[in-house]
Amino acid sequence: MKPLKRHSTLKRRSRFRAPLPALAICVALLLAFPTASPRAGRSQDDDVISVNTDLVVLNVTATDAKGEYVHGLKRADFKVFEDGREQQLTNFSVEETPFAAALLLDISGSMEGRVSLARSAAIRFLEGLREDDVTAVYSFHSRVEQVQEFSQARDLTPRAFGLSAKGMTVLNDAVVRAANDLARRPEKRRTILILSDGEDTRSGATTDKALAAALAANATIYTVDMADRMISSPTALASAGALKNFATKSGGRYVPTPGGRELREAFAEIVEELSNQYTLGYRPNNTARDGRWRTVEVKVARPEVNARTRRGYRLSKP
Repeated sequence: MKPLKRHSTLKRRSRFRAPLPALAICVALLLAFPTASPRAGRSQDDDVISVNTDLVVLNVTATDAKGEYVHGLKRADFKVFEDGREQQLTNFSVEETPFAAALLLDISGSMEGRVSLARSAAIRFLEGLREDDVTAVYSFHSRVEQVQEFSQARDLTPRAFGLSAKGMTVLNDAVVRAANDLARRPEKRRTILILSDGEDTRSGATTDKALAAALAANATIYTVDMADRMISSPTALASAGALKNFATKSGGRYVPTPGGRELREAFAEIVEELSNQYTLGYRPNNTARDGRWRTVEVKVARPEVNARTRRGYRLSKP
């Protein structure tokens, strides 16, 4: 994933538990209004999120060769292919409706000295959100904790200012928890924003399980690499790779080791992107519930326009 390109100035102020079940891991079909049905008293791996699997929903970012957002596209400008076969669009909108965002702050021991920077980045993100967008804030180290409930608040709770680096890192578990909570939200557009050095040392969930949980919740993942710029090691490269994987496969963006002005601009660009997306929906021609990974590709009639969205999904077996 290439570093973020600088986009035009914002035209307006833009407002941002358990692990998902085994069934949901096989499901990445997204819909406009998913519902969640946790089952009390069961183990974490047995919890079930109920998802309507009749409609595939894609949030699409359209940009030109300069990285600028392309406006004014119509339904006829888009074509969607699943496993190489064109699908008929049943839903289309220029997305200006509110979105729900889950902001994940890494406060593990490896983030010592950078928690304040991550907190400042979180504040920057909240300040840029639109009036009706909602955000929840989570911290994670050896466990995941929700610091702020989903709300339209544009300030971090005082509790967030008491966070300090400690413990191991459960990044994957944090993604699963956020995806689980987002799946219960009424907003059809959902986002997970990760501020972390990417090094997972203790999660019960795998990276694949975390990604599947996000896809099942219709969540696009944006990752901000908070790793120390001065450290270059196999571990650091693997951690950066994990963050890139989350962003690339979900249709989001990866921001490499930012700081200062670079970090501020990155957050402005993320908020702007979330406010400049198209939403496409289709019911797949292939109705077989075989659990296979299905590749999704979006093409735009204008050859100079690049369309970015998630790369596919799995339809669960009956």
